[in-house]
Amino acid sequence: MSPLPPAVPTSHQAPADARADRLAALPLWNHPLVRIVLAAVACFSLAVVITAPLEALPQLLLSLVALVAALVLRNVAGRLPTVLMVLLSATMSLRYMYWRLTSTLDFQSWLDIAFGYGLLLAEIYALSVLLLGYLQTIWPLRRLPAAMPADPATWPSVDILIPTYNEPLDVVKQSVLTAVSLDWPADRLHIFVLDDGRRKEFQDFCSELGVGYIARSNNESAKAGNLNAALELTSSEYVAVFDCDHIPTRSFLQICIGWFLKDPKLAMLQTPHYFFSADPFEKNLHTFRAVPNEGELFYGLVQDGNDLWNAAFFCGSCAVLRRSQLEEVGGIATETVTEDAHTALKLNRAGYNTAYLAVPQAAGLATENLSRHIGQRVRWARGMAQIFRVDNPLFGKGLSLSQRMCYLNAMLHFFYGLPRLVFLTAPLAFLFFGAHVFQASALMITLYAFPHLIHANLTSSRMQGRFRHSFWNEVYESVLAWYIMRPALLALINPKLGKFNVTAKGGAQGQAWFDWDMAKPYLVLLALNIAGLIAGLISLAVVDYDSGGLFTLAINLVWTLYNIIITSASIAVAREERQFRSQPRVAAQIPAMLRLPNGKTVACSTTDYSATGLGIQLPPELERLEIGQELHVALFRGTEQRVFPATIVFSTDHHLGLRFESLTLQQQVEMAEMTFARADTWAENWGQNTPDAPLVGLREVVRIGVLGMKQLALHGGQAVRARLQARPIQTRMKNR
Repeated sequence: MSPLPPAVPTSHQAPADARADRLAALPLWNHPLVRIVLAAVACFSLAVVITAPLEALPQLLLSLVALVAALVLRNVAGRLPTVLMVLLSATMSLRYMYWRLTSTLDFQSWLDIAFGYGLLLAEIYALSVLLLGYLQTIWPLRRLPAAMPADPATWPSVDILIPTYNEPLDVVKQSVLTAVSLDWPADRLHIFVLDDGRRKEFQDFCSELGVGYIARSNNESAKAGNLNAALELTSSEYVAVFDCDHIPTRSFLQICIGWFLKDPKLAMLQTPHYFFSADPFEKNLHTFRAVPNEGELFYGLVQDGNDLWNAAFFCGSCAVLRRSQLEEVGGIATETVTEDAHTALKLNRAGYNTAYLAVPQAAGLATENLSRHIGQRVRWARGMAQIFRVDNPLFGKGLSLSQRMCYLNAMLHFFYGLPRLVFLTAPLAFLFFGAHVFQASALMITLYAFPHLIHANLTSSRMQGRFRHSFWNEVYESVLAWYIMRPALLALINPKLGKFNVTAKGGAQGQAWFDWDMAKPYLVLLALNIAGLIAGLISLAVVDYDSGGLFTLAINLVWTLYNIIITSASIAVAREERQFRSQPRVAAQIPAMLRLPNGKTVACSTTDYSATGLGIQLPPELERLEIGQELHVALFRGTEQRVFPATIVFSTDHHLGLRFESLTLQQQVEMAEMTFARADTWAENWGQNTPDAPLVGLREVVRIGVLGMKQLALHGGQAVRARLQARPIQTRMKNR
């Protein structure tokens, strides 16, 4: 455990949270005898409840009591009700698994054995991840920034490292411009662009801006090697790393460095990866800022939970590391393609602390399309499987039990590909082949399985509600399952299989299109489940089932219908939306003033901004301005004011679109200071999603599933017509 002090409730927490923190901090709990007694009583009680054999009626009554308790606790503020909900959920899930292992495996045929044990292994995996996730996130630390010394002359030196390989200069430039704007003593701030692409335009840009440029002669070990080469040429006490598309705010170092001065054993502090552009799910499903994206759960809750156990991960960007301790473990890890998480593991093994500060202090570009998004996740899955093989956290010295569990869960997570595919096809075993994967009555399956599923959903909704909506996890995993399954399993067999890939960012997509190549696995799964549903309905019409058989058929039909919804939603993600701008815009209201050519000034505010332009909200009394008109726009940040030349490219009665014209390099730095380097823009949106409601989440996923079916019909019809039209042309070409 880290020696850091217990969390201090943030201002938005309910008073009950503070009482829970005070109760948890009582010295009584540190007494060894108290701990032993409580642990023994808890384990014995849990074992009794889990293993108690019950018939249908007593099991129903137990399930109803537990459900009522969970529903009551769900509406009580504070952390202790959450802990009680976790205990209820874990109890019902473990009770289900005990019953599953002792009462449902009396298979009668090899077909039943094959499908039955396949489903059982998938369930054991899912339950393991669920329970480890509860442990990992049951009490998020909620760390607050530590104050810096009042005298800036005492602040340490920092190297800012910005690695790049094949990204265009327009993507990298904004990160460098804002790094120059960091509020830190200039003589102790050193910025370096690490160009593995060895491009002259990058060198010229760095020279003109007055920042360091480092290019090595090879690309050995990819990003990790690039950073390690820079570490040999730099010397500051601390190192801050930013991916080339992550734009730091001016306050980044002041927010982060204080914890290093407070804790001499702190080796790494990570901040969230916040994205100001929509990822493929958000863009293609039109859920940007309405539904939490795939990564928000990790940065909003999981990392905060890891922090309690001194197991916060380095995520490769938006982080600060202490050079001496990083060099002690050999620099950035090069043995795996997830060099960041592996580096954090090495630091923890060496006895150093890692920390997480859930305050967005940088923002970046999300992956633009589905294929790039999947490519990035494939690399993560391969890297975590590599770590599992070459530096397994369960073994070796230096880690506490809780740290081992946090790292284990992170690695197990990326093996969900095969279990997810099992869940998406399991009911087909009965509908197609009559296989019974449960050797138990449908009634008992319902009475044991449903409480497990309902409590897991309610508890996850309570814990994750601001960062993950119910049922969306199934969509995210189903989209990726097929693609991450093979590389994760291959890396588990041979860690050297596969190669590193860079996630491309930037650029515009001129038209909407359907990615048939990426959608193939979802199409196959959808077709299989539709066929299974049809087979089940035919069986319902022609077979004379008894009540038990009818109930079993109904369960499998409902399960199949749910799988159809999930696979249809996955198909909807494959429809790539049209993207007009190469530079994404950030919605933000910033005080502004227009200076017209006639000398008149107009007070207004921005509606959005990008690196190349602004949206302006005009006062209602102003006459419409002409497109093409040149003017100056002043932006304000507190008492600061900066003026920029611009041209009107869009005009209505109440709104202007401005494009910046010929900004000098100094003006580009000033523009970055007034826009992307403002911390308030990212902090205002952090964790402000609509709280989860399970039924609302289900309704939203159903809506996306229906959308997927419509898009499949539309684009499928277009593809068929295009092929029919092309056939006569191909015939004429052959005849020639």
